Amino acid sequence: MMNKKEYQLCTSCVMDTTDSKITFDKYGICDHCHTFYQNIQPKWHPDEQGWQEIVKIAADIKKAGEGKDFDCIIGMSGGIDSSYLVYLAKKKLRLRPLVFHVDAGWNSQQAVHNIEKIVDKLGLDLYTEVIDWEEMKDLQLAYFKSGVSNIDTPQDHAFFATMYKFAEKYNVKYILTGGNYSTECIRNPLEWMYYQSDSIQLLDIQRRFGKKPLKNFPVTNILWHKVYLPYIKKIKLIRPLDFMPYHKEEATQFLVYYFGYQRYAQKHFESRFTKFYESYWLPKKFGYDTRKVQYSSLIVTGQMSREEALEKLKKPAYVEETIKQDFEYIATKLGITVEELQSYLDAPNKTYKDYKNQMTIYDIGAKVMRLLGLEKGGKR
Repeated sequence: MMNKKEYQLCTSCVMDTTDSKITFDKYGICDHCHTFYQNIQPKWHPDEQGWQEIVKIAADIKKAGEGKDFDCIIGMSGGIDSSYLVYLAKKKLRLRPLVFHVDAGWNSQQAVHNIEKIVDKLGLDLYTEVIDWEEMKDLQLAYFKSGVSNIDTPQDHAFFATMYKFAEKYNVKYILTGGNYSTECIRNPLEWMYYQSDSIQLLDIQRRFGKKPLKNFPVTNILWHKVYLPYIKKIKLIRPLDFMPYHKEEATQFLVYYFGYQRYAQKHFESRFTKFYESYWLPKKFGYDTRKVQYSSLIVTGQMSREEALEKLKKPAYVEETIKQDFEYIATKLGITVEELQSYLDAPNKTYKDYKNQMTIYDIGAKVMRLLGLEKGGKR
């Protein structure tokens, strides 16, 4: 029998052996840190050089959007990254974005408030796509029943599938996203969060555990949005926050002061489902704490000390006094009993490998992207 790996914590960040694929050098520094320092940091220019690059890109966006109601679209969840990006695009880059929001049924009141405040004050148009709740609910339940760790997939899949389909339909050539190295240079290990774009797996889980056919739910696939859209339709995905200094706390304080933005306790908590999933379900059922990834990104980019991160990790991500109500809310929203939801928590754990998947395509794509220099790294 193979011995279980002895627990080890990185001496540089706070990633540890809850990531079963993690490796350490002789100094106890993990491969996540090495990936950042060797593959990302040398090619990342959040400085004057980067700013000049994004200004040129902005000029191309403006030219492509001449004569149109908007020159790009920005997916906005209400989280800090996408919210700051909307301000940046309008005020600093002088773009005319259409703010695009996907309502998958899990918006928090904070998210609704933040989106309205920023869009209204900046005088921008907001387009909201509402996902068919009955199909969304059935698919979400199917993921709970499947036993996989990445039960947030239905929500994430709906987000980017809807936005890409909109861009193709209206011939929008530029999509701006709040994704960035500053707060996301260290990625969740693949066993924690499998690729949300794998439509083969999504449909297999729905076929096995769902009850409703997905007639309205937006389904995409990796080849469509990684090959067809960018290389055939020439739709470009731009991450402006990678081209300038971006400090999470400073950006948050700015939004709070100028827009009345309401803070979240943790990254991704603009969704009530994601808040429950990342703060409670993942740690309780699988032992995965996404704060380790988030804090480690802030540590290597100089925004948080390792000591501060370790201190925060001593307490659970969820609020112990309210988790019972949160548990009841999720169950009620999904139309099941608390006992049924608990049964999924107690059921045997599964992985993405237990269902049909496109992992081979992702592996080949990642190798090609790295050979072409289009992927700077960041372990999954």
